[in-house]
Amino acid sequence: MNVDLTGKLAIVTGSTAGIGFAIAEGLAGAGATVVINGRTQAKVDAAVARIGGSARGVAADLGDLDGHDRLVAAEPRADIVVSNLGVFEPVDFFAADDAIWDRHWQVNVMAGVRLARAYLPGMEANGWGRFLLLGSESAFNIPADMIHYGVSKTADVALARGLAKRMAGTGVTVNSVLPGPTLSEGVEVMLEAERTSTGKPIEEVAAAFVREHRSSSLIRRAATVQEVANMVVYLASPLASATTGAALRVDGGVIDTLM
Repeated sequence: MNVDLTGKLAIVTGSTAGIGFAIAEGLAGAGATVVINGRTQAKVDAAVARIGGSARGVAADLGDLDGHDRLVAAEPRADIVVSNLGVFEPVDFFAADDAIWDRHWQVNVMAGVRLARAYLPGMEANGWGRFLLLGSESAFNIPADMIHYGVSKTADVALARGLAKRMAGTGVTVNSVLPGPTLSEGVEVMLEAERTSTGKPIEEVAAAFVREHRSSSLIRRAATVQEVANMVVYLASPLASATTGAALRVDGGVIDTLM
């Protein structure tokens, strides 16, 4: 199977590190010109340098309208958009105030809504496009310690399904991708105290976390960022032309359903 994205322009939000960077790297490796996005110019420049080639970047915080407008002004069109930017913060429901809920909604949901409004019409006019939203297994397994996060990710899955219907018959596909526990930089930070206290490799600490907190996992470990990126690269390609409106799981089997 040859994934060839030569001549395609891909925007990946929140792509200076973690899953987002792995996606950008995978798309570039398949031949796409990739636009890196992050909040600071220094991190964007560093990620662009790591990928090399024709990669370029836009520093903009997509958690607000001004940042969104800055990205679209710099990159007014795209063949592939991956709305990867997201935040998560373990906070008990009764301690999560409106500001926490609003931050998760603006970053995890509205950033994708704005990207869809900006880029889908151009894809439709061209008769081809790929729009992907990064959801989470938490969209279906709402975590008790991050209800605000789970709700935002459920919204992403619903948004992707609705947009796929809106773009029906246009040659543009819209899907969501649902990672499970993934060993990204953010998760490494979350587990750093445990790694330091035990002296174990971070992979072992992450696997223990998965077994304790995501006991339905079938792979019994955290996924790598590259494993998640592989699914996204496939969905962004012409090979996935009959897949739209779907929620594709890269969750290691955490979600205990047949569909």
